Amino acid sequence: MLAGGGAQPEARLLSRIIDTISAGLDLDRILQGVADLVTETTATDVCFVHLVDEQGRRLHLRGATPPFDEMVGQIELALGEGVSGWVADHGEPVVIVGDKTADPRYRYIPALRGEDYTSMLSVPVVTPLGHLVGVINVHTKARREFTAADVDLLRSVAGLVAGAIENARLHERLAEREEALERFAEQTVEWQENESRRLAGEIHDGISQRIVSLFFHLSAAADSLENAPQVAAEQIARAQELAAAALDETRLAIAGLRPTVLDDLGLAASLESLGHSFPGLPVRVEATRDRMSEHVETAVYRTAQEALQNVAKHSRAQSVRIRLSAPPGRVMLEVTDDGAGFDPAAVRAARPGRGGPTGFGLSGMAERAELLGGKLELISAPGRGTTVRLVLPLAQHAGG
Repeated sequence: MLAGGGAQPEARLLSRIIDTISAGLDLDRILQGVADLVTETTATDVCFVHLVDEQGRRLHLRGATPPFDEMVGQIELALGEGVSGWVADHGEPVVIVGDKTADPRYRYIPALRGEDYTSMLSVPVVTPLGHLVGVINVHTKARREFTAADVDLLRSVAGLVAGAIENARLHERLAEREEALERFAEQTVEWQENESRRLAGEIHDGISQRIVSLFFHLSAAADSLENAPQVAAEQIARAQELAAAALDETRLAIAGLRPTVLDDLGLAASLESLGHSFPGLPVRVEATRDRMSEHVETAVYRTAQEALQNVAKHSRAQSVRIRLSAPPGRVMLEVTDDGAGFDPAAVRAARPGRGGPTGFGLSGMAERAELLGGKLELISAPGRGTTVRLVLPLAQHAGG
């Protein structure tokens, strides 16, 4: 039972937990406060709080009492891995009184110094609706017979904490979305300025000069029409060539803003055409023929374009597969190559505080995906190729 016994210490713990989770929306501060309170009130030595990631596949250490608070953010477990992973996977508490290493579910993590602690209690953190949020563990150096009352109390704490964690995570995602919106707005302004300069340069250096030359050739043709019809015909032919060249340059300038191929062919055929534009790189395209909103089609096309450019430049791939599907309410693009691959953890480490792809092109696509309510993922491993996966919702962006 709790240190001191009786119901009053339990009530005080739950009251203090409520005060802690009601104090704000800073998730790290909430988890640290909960871990401190749990160890203090349950007379245990350390407490760990592991949270499930958004994909529901891994646990991340997000809260811990000293001296392990320095390990927050550095420990990961797969669902089913270790005692915490088993608890998350099965949704049931685990009590180990002694000899943890004899339990087949136990996994030794050197940084957490399991050899210093004898007994442990682990419970799932689950919302009232049954959504798994994470796992709370407590450990004691001395042998401890955790009772059913101990388990019930820690489960009560976990139930209180679950809602606060979900609220704090929603707040974090909102803050990230606002930050992404600000960055995207800045990049959009910069892109617009660059596009204005590019278009001005193309119009001045190319299109306008061709039109000037076209004017002179037509004037010469008009002057020669009566006395030198052959010269007039030559001038008109030259004017036609200049007009065709100006038209081509105009189309190229417009294509820089939105790929005209999307309007002409649709997204599926445009992806096939894009694949054919990389000679020497076999690209297989499997794409739904469904039409989508213009901004969704543009985001999908630009992501595929950037991904193929990266494959051609960096991956040493022998083949690529583009797969575009439309599961209910979503559109999913996957660009998969069989190239050299890389370590995604190293990519994340290169961008502190962000888990998205590096490079202006891909990071810009990731932020555009976030603003459209979707997500861009990089899946890779050294020697195992790379997949760029874009998922966007369709329900709120349906239409033409």
